[in-house]
Parts: sequence; structure tokens; C-alpha cells
Amino acid sequence: MLQKDINGGGRGFNRDEEEEEDEEGNRGDRDAWERTYTDERSWEALQEDESGLLRPIDNKALHHAQYRRRLRTASAVRIQKGLIRYLYVILDFSRAATEMDYKPSRMAVMAKQVEAFIREFFDQNPLSQIGLVILKDGVAHCLTDLAGSPEAHIRALMGKLECSGDASLQNGLDLVNELLNQIPSYGHREVLILYSALCTCDPGDIMETIQKCKKSKIRCSVIGISAELYICKYLCQETGGLYYVALDELHLKELVLEHAPPPPAIAEFAISNLIKMGFPQRAAEGVVSICSCHKEAKVGGGYTCPRCKARVCELPTECRICGLTLVSSPHLARSYHHLFPITPFNDLSPSVLRYSQNSAKNCFGCQQSLQNPGNQRVSCVTCPNCKHIFCLDCDIYIHESLHNCPGCESFKHSTNAVPMEE
Repeated sequence: MLQKDINGGGRGFNRDEEEEEDEEGNRGDRDAWERTYTDERSWEALQEDESGLLRPIDNKALHHAQYRRRLRTASAVRIQKGLIRYLYVILDFSRAATEMDYKPSRMAVMAKQVEAFIREFFDQNPLSQIGLVILKDGVAHCLTDLAGSPEAHIRALMGKLECSGDASLQNGLDLVNELLNQIPSYGHREVLILYSALCTCDPGDIMETIQKCKKSKIRCSVIGISAELYICKYLCQETGGLYYVALDELHLKELVLEHAPPPPAIAEFAISNLIKMGFPQRAAEGVVSICSCHKEAKVGGGYTCPRCKARVCELPTECRICGLTLVSSPHLARSYHHLFPITPFNDLSPSVLRYSQNSAKNCFGCQQSLQNPGNQRVSCVTCPNCKHIFCLDCDIYIHESLHNCPGCESFKHSTNAVPMEE
């Protein structure tokens, strides 16, 4: 009888335990369901229209409007831009980078955005070079030296994702100041700092270090991950850089990628000078030669320096033997467009297009229809020179990637064509 009561009690205890597990599982499902709304803040993606109803925000239109404002500001005054930039990216990997206000952590988000920035930077500036510096444990570590290989920087960055100790802004500035003082006078010296801590642990007077950077003509820009700091703002003001504080991951991505094109004010920090460049030829396949950059024998591929006949693996780079800058003609052509940017296109409102009988119905670039299913015109732009109409996506693609107006280029080819004799 006692055994029966014990078994019965055991069965009752197991039933209660199962009910508690079910309740915990349901509670976990509710928490996950609530987190999808509370963490992502879906209510911020809504706006009230003229009738008082809530509508999703047109993020595409907002992105295009922000892009148009930046384009007009950059092209308002014709300022010389540099072709060869030497940029150090300083990453704050102190214990503050382990905070989880950015998902999954500040460190992971910074590494992800820096990876995208490195690829975009070399796409916009193929003749330039980047180096990476890490701040942690109160010291500055040079992760990679100045080089023009994006894959080497990304591989080194993804292998060192560790956070510890405090951040020392002064040590980071002292290190990059020493490294950038060794580059030629024609190079543009820049520093981009992604700072997540709310303080800096410095061994000396950081104000003196800032003045050294200013004297060395190093342009320092800071993107704050947590909050605005006076010392970061003062650094940017003294060196002519930009200082912003990111609001979320999307805003951080926009702020980081804004530093990919050469900034207009950078011409004040450099000296105009002639640069000697070499255009090496592709080495013959199947020939064994010693690579000057890796100092090892390799078979086939690579390039031969036209001055000292040394072999290098990739372009652009500097010859390790004679110091000649080695580039290819496509690299030089891709850097040239920053000196002569395309004129910003003019906005065309849907109301003007709706009553215009002669306006095009399709985008001249992608040939997509400029009308909604309700036979309503959408927002678009027109080139002030050739008067062709483009959609918003083609507008951004032309100014950021193509750097040539398809309408103007087609007009040039049509006028230069020679009619055939019958």
C-alpha cells in the first residue's frame, strides 16, 4: 500500500513537472515572439499619412533622399581630391566592445562593417592602401601594415576577434602617427577610428598627441558606437575630420561607407607632386621565380617590375627592391573619376511627369517602367546634359559605381559615328 502511494505520488510529481515544462516552453515562445517586436522596434518603421492611417516608411525613398543631399554637398564646390590615400582603421576592441546593444555584440558588428568597408574602399581607391590597428588592454596593436590586398586585411581581422581591458586613444594615435610619417609626401594621411568605450586610458597628455597629428597633417575621423565624447569631437575638429555617433547597425554601415570615397577637404593636407609609376607586364606561365613580396619561389603568374625586373604577386603595390609604385591602367582609370565627378541629376516630380505627354515611360538605364500598376508616375531624375530620364536606383548606380551617364555616352558615340558610303 505504501509502495502504491509512493508510485502514485511519483506519477503526480512527474505530471506537475511536465506541466511546468509546458508553461516554461510557452513562456519561452511568447518571449521570443515579443522579442521580434521589442528588439527590432517595428513601430519605428511606420509613419502616419495624410488620412491618419499608419503606413510603412519608404526606406528606399529615404535612402535616396539622403544620398542626394550628400551628392549636392560634395559637388557644390569643385575641390581637388587625392588619388593615393594611406588610411589606418583603428578598432576599439576593449571590454566595452562586448556590450550587446548591437546584435550579437559591438565587436561582431564592427568587424562586419569594417569588412564591407575594406572591399568598398579598394573598389573606390584601387591605388590606395589600408592598415588595421586594434585597441585593447590599454595598448595599441598593429594588426596589419599598410597594403593594397583586401583579402589579407580581412583574413587578419577575422582571426583576431577578442576583446579585453581598456582602450587607449593616445596610444593608438601615437602608433599611427609614427607609421604615417614614413609615407611619401604625395600621399594623403588618414585615420578612421571606430570607438565604443566611454573613456580613454592614456599614459600621458593626449592633447599633445592630437597636436602632433595636426602638425603631421593626419586627418582623423571618429565614429562613436556608444555615446558622444568630447575628446573624440576635439580630435576631429583639430585635424579636419568627421565625428558621428551611430544610432543603430544600419546607421553605422552608412557612416562607415561614407569614408570610402576620398573626402573633399583632404587636398588641404597633401602636397601636389609628380609620382613615378610603373606598369608591369604579366609574367610568363610555367617559369619559376622568387617573389619579392613573400620571398619564396613560385611557379608562373605574378608581375615583373619594369625597372629592376623583380617579381610581385599582385597589383597595386610598391616594389620591395627599387620602391617603384606598380599599378595597372584599369586601376589608374578607376581612380581618375574622383577628379571629374558626374553632375548631379535633377529631380522630376511625379505630378510633372503625369501631365507630360513627351516624357519617357521607361528608365533609360534599366528600361524598367516608370509607372505604378495604377498608371501613376514614380519619382525619377533627369540628366541636365542629355535630358534622359532615370529611376532612383540607376541614379545611385551611375554616380557611385558606373561614373558615366549612359545617355551622354550614347550621344557621343552617335555623333562620332561616320556614315557609311552607299
